[in-house]
Parts: sequence; structure tokens; C-alpha cells
Amino acid sequence: MRENKILKKIWMLGICLLVSSVLVGCYSETALTDDSVPTPTPTSPLQEKLTGDPHVEVFEVTQYPSAAKCAPCHEQIYDEWRSSNHAYAAISPMFHKFEQKLHSLAPTKGAFCVRCHMSVGTTLGEPRDMPLWKRAQVSREGVTCITCHRITESYARGFNGMRRITPGDIHQPIYGTRTGEGVKHVVENKEKYKVATNKNETGVAIHLKGIKFEQLDKSEYCASCHQVAIYAGIKLEVVYEQYLNSPALKKGITCQECHMGLVPGEPKGYAKGPVAVVNGIPIEPDGIHANHAFYGPGYPITHPGVFPHHKEGERFDMQTWLKFDYRAGWGTEEFEEKLENGDIKVDFPPEWQEIDDRFDARDIVTSNIAELEKKRDLRRRVMENGSRIDGPFFESRPTTGKTFNFSYKITNIDLGHNLPSGSLGAQPELWFNVALIDPDGVNIWESGYLDSLGDMCDLHSYDVRAGKIKHDDQLFNLQTKFLTTNVKGTDREMYLPVNLDADQRPIIRPNNFMNSLMNHPPFVRMEGRSLPPLGYRYAEYSVPSELMKKKGTYRLASRMRSRAEPIYFMRFCDATPEMEQAMNEWMLDIHPYSVEFEVE
Repeated sequence: MRENKILKKIWMLGICLLVSSVLVGCYSETALTDDSVPTPTPTSPLQEKLTGDPHVEVFEVTQYPSAAKCAPCHEQIYDEWRSSNHAYAAISPMFHKFEQKLHSLAPTKGAFCVRCHMSVGTTLGEPRDMPLWKRAQVSREGVTCITCHRITESYARGFNGMRRITPGDIHQPIYGTRTGEGVKHVVENKEKYKVATNKNETGVAIHLKGIKFEQLDKSEYCASCHQVAIYAGIKLEVVYEQYLNSPALKKGITCQECHMGLVPGEPKGYAKGPVAVVNGIPIEPDGIHANHAFYGPGYPITHPGVFPHHKEGERFDMQTWLKFDYRAGWGTEEFEEKLENGDIKVDFPPEWQEIDDRFDARDIVTSNIAELEKKRDLRRRVMENGSRIDGPFFESRPTTGKTFNFSYKITNIDLGHNLPSGSLGAQPELWFNVALIDPDGVNIWESGYLDSLGDMCDLHSYDVRAGKIKHDDQLFNLQTKFLTTNVKGTDREMYLPVNLDADQRPIIRPNNFMNSLMNHPPFVRMEGRSLPPLGYRYAEYSVPSELMKKKGTYRLASRMRSRAEPIYFMRFCDATPEMEQAMNEWMLDIHPYSVEFEVE
């Protein structure tokens, strides 16, 4: 069916071209007046400042090249990067919801968040609240190629993402971990490699120099975005500070070795591979290949047409993609056949009326979902390589009619940072889920279970607060949370460091004294539960005697579970139901296993 539609489309296109050629011939003598030429609409703050300058748009596009411009020679790196958390930094709908909520509570923070998440957009002067679909493509790429490879100055922690990206078109130097001998060789033999060394030449555009940047392969290079603090002195990113106190630092292991190396989460060297493939010819084929997937536990919850980045997907703008109902099966053979046979009726938006567009979009979505499944495997590997679960350990022989006490040992075997780590402001979740199955296959007891929204049943659960589900008294949860001071001096957990009891206008205010006096901001502190490098903790459980009724073979099923955000926090930030659904769908299970044992 799809082939017939394509042939029909080609036939119609031929008719249109014939008609248009006739029209052009008829009207070729007609002069265009000034009024007939539409005035371009400014698309960015820089263009608004310089409206009328015909070079502005060219400057934006050429001086800050998109990752797609690098892909022809660095296809493997582009494919690794396009589904990475770095590539997702600007697109994440949860980031935008969180950032807007934070801005409403701390309106003086300005571009604090977007300096890291959209560094090129910030450099271009795009305002923090600019809609994503109005931003430049390179801005939507988040931490893109030039975010790291056009930095020429060394920075340390404390800069909070304020790094200068050196402007320049695709032919200007790129800064990396090599001395640029490969680039020099290609440029000197440009006819052989069919590359363009300036805009007037034909071929694959290439940068003319590769310059070694000493800090790029060192851990401190990551610090300016992965160790940041915001009002009122709260550390939202803490991983670099943890690294400075870790065994990894003492052993000389860098962040890059574990997060860009051969094995996710382990310092076992780098893969071998060419630095580039220019028109099919590998350059330095036995060189070091750093994986630009940037292994980590995070994952996207946006529309799979929007992310991962896809060069073919850019033909549809973001708002058009958001109208494509991939869950309903648009663009699949089964769906389109049902539609053609009249078995279903769909009122398509104008952008998706054409069947060929739906077929093309489905191909892109299918490709992107396959990339996300690869990412899921990398997430699992990096988490399992950095943790270990031992047990269960029984306090005594399990017996009917008696309380059953047991435990598991949870160990952070990662040398570099805590488990979990990363952005404490987003409160990433890592908890232990264990269930006891009786001889009849019935789940008689569980901890780490979820409520109707998918949240753990702690004090923040909507269902627990409404009395719809029992509080999980034995929950083992490594999630770090904020503690705020109440009017009378007691503490309580809060999603963000906002004191709602003492201030009728909730706002995060700057401190009026130095944090070093108390070692934390006034009225706010962090309830740290994560495990330090090589640290461990026992998850201890007790099953009531009245549940141990039957003799026979029981089974303990256990797993660690990882999720990027709690659902209650997403609702606090006004997330959509679709965002909540995706957050739960891509939740990760780590070290799942079960143990059978006899109860006498």
C-alpha cells in the first residue's frame, strides 16, 4: 500500500511541476514591487536587536555550527551523542517545568539554569523563557559539539556554566584531546578526501585545525556544570565535590574514563577507533575513541519524534511533531490499512493529513525508540557496574507463626561519587523493592511498592496523605531531600527549599550572612541518604508473624529501582499527564533477582 501511495505522490508532483513551469513562463515579465516581498520576522533576540541587517541570520547559523554539521565526518560520535543526556539538556520538558517553577520562587536567578542546559542559546542572547520551538536549532541541541569543543579557556567549579564559546564557522579550529595531526593531513590532501576548506569550495566542510586543549580530558573540565549552587546557597549539583573526596581522585581516575570509556561506569580504558571518517576513509583508525553517549542513569520523557535528535526529523518543526500521535500507531502499515478500509476514522491535524508524511514520521520515531532502548541498556549497565546487592540474610531460620526478619546489603562499588549522585535539585530516586511470595504464589508482603501515581508510599505520596494506601514504614530509599524549618523550629521535608509556614509569599531569598557560619543556608538543609564511594548500608525488613502461615517454599523477589523524578515533584512543577506516563514507563530496574527458601 505504501508503494502505491508513493507512486501516486510522484505522479502528482510531476503534474505540479509542469503547471508551475507554465505559470513561471507566463509571469516572468512581471516585476515584483517592494510591497510584494514579505519582511522576514526576527527569530531571536539577536535578530530583534539588528532587524534590517541581512547578515544576522547567517551569523547565527554559521558562527555556532549545529552538531549536524559535524556528523558527516563524525557519524559514530553523532549517533552516540544524539540520544545522550547532554543532547537532551535543552529539550527536556521536565527541565523547563522545573526551571519555570524555580524562577517563580527565585526570580533573581536569571539565566542560571539555561547557562548549562542551553549554553549556545544563552550566548546568542535568547531569553530564558523563550519557547523551545522558537530557539535556534543549535540552541535546542543543549550540550552540543561546540559547547565543549569551542572552549579555549580553563574553568573550575564556581562558574556555574558561565563558559565562553568561541564563535566561528565550521572551518574555524576545534579544540580536543589530540594535537590535530589528522586534520592537518586531510587539509593538506583535500582533493583526495574531497573536503571544502572554505565556503567557496565544494565537498564536505571541514575545520582547518585541531588544537589540543589540556583541560578537556580532565575531571575539572566537568565542574563548571556539574558542581553548581543557587540561592540560598543550595548545591543543586554535587557530583564533582563528591569526586574530590573519592578514591577515584586518589587513583588518578577521571570522570571521562567511567562516563566515556569502554565499559559504562568502570575505568577500563577506551575503545579504539578513527578520530573521523572522511568520505569513507578512516583517519587515525587506531586512535582512542571516547564514547559520547556519556553513560548515566537519566532518560528522556519527551516525544520520540523530537528526541533523540535526528537529522531527517528536522524537516518537521517541534510543534508539528507534538501533534503526531505515535502511541495511536500513526504511520504504521496496520494503522494506515485500517484507515484506508474505513475501519477507523481519525480527524488528523492539518500538518499530518498526508499519508507519506505519517510514514516518514513513523520511520523516524521507530529509529529513535530503538536508540532509546540502546540507551536503556547503557543506563542499566552503568548502574549495575556501580552497585552491588548481597543477600538476603536471615536473622534466624524462617518458621511459621514467627516474625521473619531479614536484610540485604546495598553497596556503592563506584570509586568516583555517591550512589545516587547528580542533581539533588531534581531529587533522583533510587530505592529497594522486595516482595515475599508464599507457596501458593501470592504476594503476602512488600516494601518499596508504589501508589496509583507511581510514587513510593512515603510522606509525599498523594495516596498516603489521602488515606488510600498504607505508608511504607520499612522503605529503603537513597533519595536526598530538602529539609525546611517550620515556625517553631522543627523540620519537614519539602520539594524545594521554600518555607511555606513562615512566609506568606513563598520565595527563595538570598542569605543575609555567610553560609560558612552554619555550613548551610538558614532554615534549609539537605537530608542526604546516598551512599559514598565504597560505602554500604543494610536494608532491614521484618515480616509480621501473622503473615507466615504456611509451610513450604517461599520466594523473595528483589530489585533496585531508578527514576529521574518523583511524580509528586512533577505535579508540583505542573508537569503534564503525558510527562508522568513517560517518566514511569522508562523507570529502570537494577539487579533484579529472586531467592527461594523453605519455611518450616
